[in-house]
Amino acid sequence: MKQVLQSLKTGETQIADVPVPGASRGSLLIQTSQTLVSPGTERMLVDFGKAGWIEKARQQPDKVRMVVDKIKTDGLQPTIEAVLNKLDQPLPLGYCNVGKVNSFGSDVTGFKVGDRVISNGSHAEVVSVPRNLCAKIPDEVSDEEAAFTVLGAIALQGIRLVQPTLGESVVVTGLGLIGLMTVQLLCANGCRVLGIDLDPEKLAMAKQFGADVVDLSKGQDPVTTAEMFSRGRGVDAVIITAATKSNVPMHQAALMCRKRGRIVLVGLAGLELSRDDFFKKELTFQVSASCGPGRYDPNYEEKGQDYPVGFVRWTEQRNFEAVLDMMAGGALDVKPLISHRFEINNADKAYALVAGTGTSLGILLQYPGIEISESSKSVKLGELEASTNRITGSDKVDKARLSFLGSGNYATAVLIPAFKKAGALLQTVASSGGVSGVHAGRKYGFTESTTDIESLFTDEDTDAIIVATRHNSHANFILRGLDQGKHLFVEKPLCLTLEELSAIEAAYKGKSLLMVGFNRRFSPHIQKMKSLMTGVTGPKCMVMTVNAGAIPSDHWTQDIEVGGGRIIGEACHFIDLLRFMAGVPIVSYRKTEMDATTQDTVTLELRFTDGSIGTVHYFANGSKSFPKERLEVFASGRVLQLDNFRKLKGFGWPGFNKMNFWRQDKGQYACAQAFLKAISNNDKAPIPFEEILEVSRISIELASA
Repeated sequence: MKQVLQSLKTGETQIADVPVPGASRGSLLIQTSQTLVSPGTERMLVDFGKAGWIEKARQQPDKVRMVVDKIKTDGLQPTIEAVLNKLDQPLPLGYCNVGKVNSFGSDVTGFKVGDRVISNGSHAEVVSVPRNLCAKIPDEVSDEEAAFTVLGAIALQGIRLVQPTLGESVVVTGLGLIGLMTVQLLCANGCRVLGIDLDPEKLAMAKQFGADVVDLSKGQDPVTTAEMFSRGRGVDAVIITAATKSNVPMHQAALMCRKRGRIVLVGLAGLELSRDDFFKKELTFQVSASCGPGRYDPNYEEKGQDYPVGFVRWTEQRNFEAVLDMMAGGALDVKPLISHRFEINNADKAYALVAGTGTSLGILLQYPGIEISESSKSVKLGELEASTNRITGSDKVDKARLSFLGSGNYATAVLIPAFKKAGALLQTVASSGGVSGVHAGRKYGFTESTTDIESLFTDEDTDAIIVATRHNSHANFILRGLDQGKHLFVEKPLCLTLEELSAIEAAYKGKSLLMVGFNRRFSPHIQKMKSLMTGVTGPKCMVMTVNAGAIPSDHWTQDIEVGGGRIIGEACHFIDLLRFMAGVPIVSYRKTEMDATTQDTVTLELRFTDGSIGTVHYFANGSKSFPKERLEVFASGRVLQLDNFRKLKGFGWPGFNKMNFWRQDKGQYACAQAFLKAISNNDKAPIPFEEILEVSRISIELASA
């Protein structure tokens, strides 16, 4: 299928061939008929992509500080690679989609196949959208009109925050698409409206919709006009729907308002506020969060958990429905806002118009429709390198063919490059949405990209599957892979629950190789430490300090059901590392939390069968300028100290002083190489299955302790 993608690195807009997504749980699969280009948001993204490095840095000073901190801890080269990888990820454009429901996943109610719906889906021939971000279209509203719904909901939410009453005077600054719809909705609400803009055509439309206007291109003074418009009292409210870096709209809004007036920012504006402007009048100021309550809440948008109507009358979805009702009743007329129409194959012309100096308003992209079939879920990218005698009579593999499940940041920045460097043949990359999979596939030379995950497990040409998806999917994929006799490399963790662990243990027969990506034990620094301790007798004391940094509580890794939390999801790495350094099983363990509200700031204490002890300090409350990971081993009057997998020091160690690298090496390449070597030689697993089970079980039990 065709989809519009944007490069944040170059600013190039591409019409890409992408696999049709699947209908995931709680989502609708929609066959698109129309989408609307959002000129403000999408032009901003295009301009950012085309900007040079210095301008990009100026626009995101917070990100620059993060980069500087990362350079201090990880080194220059890894930081540059991480930044380039992030910018290299293509961004799907668009969030105003209209189409028909083709199918839907489980847990979807209120919709049926064939329903015409709007959604915040992207510019693509087929989209998969969570149910709370969709709404049925009334028969009286055409597809073209319905394409304006999401932008209309943004306008409506700004109005709801202003809380206008019948007869109040309201100023709308900026008469783009959202501004002109704001004018109409305010007029329908019985308000007197004053529109402000530079464009005579937009001002004429605002007049047509019932507003008085201020033409800035003619030098008209908005403050003086607003004073007269409000009969000398000051306007009741100002809604700013403009997109500008200037502070002038905010300053003028304060001057226009009456005492205790309200100002709501829907668009973009400079926010260097004058205290005097707000203090004397006791003005209120609020920034509108897009379409309404539920926006940016993963429980609402991704999991489909609606807010009770008795407590939250107007959610994101209910705002969509209200806008559609206004269109159906004639109170909101968007037909005059349509300025251009382009077929999806000519979307580049639409974006040239958006990025140029020509006039445009509502730009519609139109879709002829495609047949959704099994073949449309995959895109051929190239031919695999020829490999004769790939499988020999002794079941040895000259070059293993790998397929990847998941193509997120870590997979594309670390795992795929590591396996490619180690000599693997890259067969298929699967992703739920298709975009990241196609990008990774083209970049690293896969033969195919697909959204049909099941096909990987039945593909006879795939020797091993690399699982790099969200944590709650790992156990299911492992069980399916073992059932099909596939070798499996699973990015940590192995699973999230003891029940899943028992199922994996029961399914594992030793015929397939199962490995978890505990890469740190393969780091050259760790291997050196292990060799130095070979001759050490007696127990060891090990201290692993992890300056993990804070992660927002609504991040998926913090969700117990999805990510398992940070002990299962990440601290398992360090439990495994100490288990490897000790070389003997863990016999007891306990967790100490700082307090009940900070479960990602903990100390984990481990005791081993030989009397060694280990402590993992996993802290999320430190400074990013401090090394992220430090391992210290005390044994037989000697000390080894490893800082951030770059600098290893020996204290009192005969014949060893230091081992320093210019860049981090956490062992990802060596880990991938060991996995491939084991497959090629039909050899034993690089990490014994018993150790994987042990570390996984302890991680799960510590997380729930």
